[in-house]
Amino acid sequence: HSMNADEDQVKARLAQLRCHFTWKLLIEDTELSDLENRVFDEIEFLDTKFNVGIHNLLAYVKHLNGHNKEALESLKEAEDLMQAEHAGQSDAMKLVTWGNYAWLYYHMGRLADAQIYLDKVENTCKKFASPSCYTMECPEMDCEEGWALLKCGGKNYERAKACFEKALEVDPENPEFSTGYAIAVYRLDGFNKTPHVDEAFCVQPLKRAIRLNPEDAYIKALLAVKLQDLGQEAEGEKYIEEALANTSSQTYVFRYAAKFYRRKDSIDKALQLLKMALRATPSSAFLHHQIGLCYRAQVYKISKTAGWQPRGRDRENIDRIARLAISHFEFALEQKPTFGIVYIHLADMYIQAGNNRKAEDAYQKLLCMKSLEEENMQEIYFRYGRFQEFQKKSEADAIIYYLKAIKIEKPSWVRDKSISSLEKVVLRKLQRNPEDMESLSILGFTYKLKGEMNKALEYYERALRLAAD
Repeated sequence: HSMNADEDQVKARLAQLRCHFTWKLLIEDTELSDLENRVFDEIEFLDTKFNVGIHNLLAYVKHLNGHNKEALESLKEAEDLMQAEHAGQSDAMKLVTWGNYAWLYYHMGRLADAQIYLDKVENTCKKFASPSCYTMECPEMDCEEGWALLKCGGKNYERAKACFEKALEVDPENPEFSTGYAIAVYRLDGFNKTPHVDEAFCVQPLKRAIRLNPEDAYIKALLAVKLQDLGQEAEGEKYIEEALANTSSQTYVFRYAAKFYRRKDSIDKALQLLKMALRATPSSAFLHHQIGLCYRAQVYKISKTAGWQPRGRDRENIDRIARLAISHFEFALEQKPTFGIVYIHLADMYIQAGNNRKAEDAYQKLLCMKSLEEENMQEIYFRYGRFQEFQKKSEADAIIYYLKAIKIEKPSWVRDKSISSLEKVVLRKLQRNPEDMESLSILGFTYKLKGEMNKALEYYERALRLAAD
């Protein structure tokens, strides 16, 4: 009986475990160092009862980075925490930790050690009369999977939400499950910005999580930002003040409080909070992006006050502040090269600083990114179209990118803006040359999109007559 047969058997058992190695966490290679930083920050600054899981995730990330010895140390820390903190702790957490041990030993070629941990899992599953020897179905396990998915970036959020939903079906009043669910829905809400929906989908879950976790300042800060989105700024500010009065998870509360004050136009207050947070987590891509946005707001303020024609002292201030914004955006992108929206904001600031070549570079990086969602592409095409129209003075390229944005049929304010921008460019072209066949048919197309069929037909017919001549 050969070694290979053993290995196949172990592999078949490993595949049945529920742990970080089997949860199909979608993580791009370029996101790994940022993820590792975020996990370290969370271990240090987020006051949670859920630290065993985050040490497990850290072990998995270290393994992905090829550091198996260090990964074992992180699992050891998770084990020590389990023994220290949670005498009556859920078995789900033990199973996840043991599962990760088994996988790690397997990858290190230590099959006997892997088998020891497989046996531990098997004994626990037997104790709970689980139908499978190596898989445990329980809401705590769904919750652990949810936290792991939630930490690994946007492509995992839908699945994270589903995990917490499944856990809540079994135990609807569980404070931890409701927190995870509320955070997942909050983040998904941030993605699906549709203008016509009252998108307060996450307000109820957040309020419920607060009721069940009255001490959790982090969720209060999220709710505040959401209420502000919905035009309920005064109510939001009450939650921000409550969250700031509490010292728990302060570094994280500062982030969202700063976002709140920046959008309320209290830029100085926002910057003060962000700089305090930065002292704790200096490599946070989120913080550098937020600081950059504060400087960007200052640039636009000066520019607007100067009637968009800044000269002299105004021009100098814009150049100086734009440079600050640029340095923070670039730092955020070094930390997290997949942080799409930051490229748009970076290009903005290069345009303000009069450097179109660098702005073009930022757009090119974005246009080459594989992993962007459709609605993000819609906005990128629109912004790049504006760049072509106003900075590059190329109507032809502007038209191409507005059309690309419109082709993505998801309804959004960006798509509406793309349609009206396209219409303006084409009308300008027709003023110069009323016989321009292409412009006539594109104008017909924009009317068709707006549902004005008679006008659409009129322009299509004019284009066709010209074609026939």
